[in-house]
Amino acid sequence: MAGVAGDSLRTSLNRLAGTMVGGIPRLSEQAAANQLAGTTGLSLQGALNVYAGNTQLFYMSVRGALNKKAGTVGLGELEAARLIP
Repeated sequence: MAGVAGDSLRTSLNRLAGTMVGGIPRLSEQAAANQLAGTTGLSLQGALNVYAGNTQLFYMSVRGALNKKAGTVGLGELEAARLIP
């Protein structure tokens, strides 16, 4: 299920990670991104790049990694995160 307009990046990442509790995001953006990527201790950018399937040599910005997962180009972080099913 994709997110809805008005969702924060934290809410979108927790939705994707399955860490919403009663409609409230349980983890920080960074922790939720690491949960999605199956990693620990990476920055938000690093975890989202792992989640997007990028190798370290080809890391993108947070915006780029979210657009890649959403199958979009040029959207902002929030818009792209909301479109990831």
